[in-house]
Amino acid sequence: MMALLLRSRREPFHQRALGVLALLAALLALSLAWSASSGTFGLSPLTLISDQADALSVQVWWQLRLPRLLLGAAVGAMLAGSGAAMQGLFRNPLADPTLLGLASGAGLFVALWIVLFQGAGHGAGPVSLYGQFIAGFLGALSVCAVVFGLAQRQGGGSAAVMTLLLAGLAINTLAGAGGGILAFIASDEQLRQLSLWGMGTLTHSLWRTTLVALVLIPLALIGLLRSARELDLLQLGETTAHGAGLDAPRLKRRVVVATSLGVGLCVALTGVIGFLGLLVPHCLRLWLGPGHRLLLPASMLGGAILLVVADTLARTLAAPAEIPVGLLTSLLGGPYFLYLLMRRSRTC
Repeated sequence: MMALLLRSRREPFHQRALGVLALLAALLALSLAWSASSGTFGLSPLTLISDQADALSVQVWWQLRLPRLLLGAAVGAMLAGSGAAMQGLFRNPLADPTLLGLASGAGLFVALWIVLFQGAGHGAGPVSLYGQFIAGFLGALSVCAVVFGLAQRQGGGSAAVMTLLLAGLAINTLAGAGGGILAFIASDEQLRQLSLWGMGTLTHSLWRTTLVALVLIPLALIGLLRSARELDLLQLGETTAHGAGLDAPRLKRRVVVATSLGVGLCVALTGVIGFLGLLVPHCLRLWLGPGHRLLLPASMLGGAILLVVADTLARTLAAPAEIPVGLLTSLLGGPYFLYLLMRRSRTC
C-alpha cells in the first residue's frame, strides 16, 4: 500500500517534468533552426541537405554558424544552470554569477592572461587557449570562495542578502578597476580584443574552442544536476538537512567547483554575458516552483533558448554590423533585477 501511494505521488511529478522538459527541448530546437536559417549564409536544415545550397554557403555554415549555435546553447545552459544552483546553495533568490562577481573575477583573470602572458609572447597556440580557460576558472573559483565565506559568516536573512550584494558590488568594482589598469597598459590590438570580449560576444566561436566547451560544460552541468535533491534538502536549513543525511560541505564543494569551472570557461570563451543566471531561473521558478529536480534542467534549457535567440537578434538587428550579445542580455536583465529589488523592498 505504501509503495502504491509513493508511486502515485511520483507519477504526476514525473509526467509534468517530462512534459515541461519536452516543451523546452522543442522550443530550443525551433530556436536553433531559426538561428541557423537567419542572417547572411543562413541555411535551413532542409536546404542544407538538398542540392540547392552553394558550396560557399555550406562551408561557412559548417565552419562558423554551427559551432556558434552549439557554443551559444552550451554557454546559455551553463550560465542559467549555475544561477539556479547558486540561488539554491545560498538560499537567496538574488544570487547570480554576474551579481556576485564570479563573471567579473573570471574576466579579470582572463584579462591578466591576455595582457601579461599573450602580450609577452608566452601564449601561442594551444597554450594561449587552455591558459585562458584555466585563468577564467581560477578567477571564478577565487571569487566564489570569498563570497561563500562571507555568506557563511552572516548566516541568513536580509543581512546576508545585503552582504552578498555589497560583496558582489565590491568585487565588480575592483575587477573593473583592474581591467581599466590592464587596458591602460595594453597594446592597441589587445585593447580592442578586451573591449569586444568584455561586452560578451559569440563572434570568435571556432570548432577548436567549441569542442572544448562541449566537453567541459556538460561535465559541469552533470555535477549540478547530481546536486538537485541535495539542494532541495538544503532549503530546510543546514541543521535539518544534516539530520536528514545531507553532507552539506560536500554539496557546497561540488556546486562551487562545477559553477566556477563552467562560468570561468564561459567567460574565457565569450566574455561577460550578464543576467542569464538571474532572469531565467526566476521566471521558471514562478512557473514550475522551487524544486531543483525540475528547475535545474529547465533552467539549462531555458538559458540555451534565451542565448540562442539573443545571439540571433544580435546578428540580424543591425546587419551587417553585429551587436554584442552581452548588451542585449543586460538590457533584459537590468530592468528585471530592479523589479526584483523593488518587490523585495515592499515585502520586507
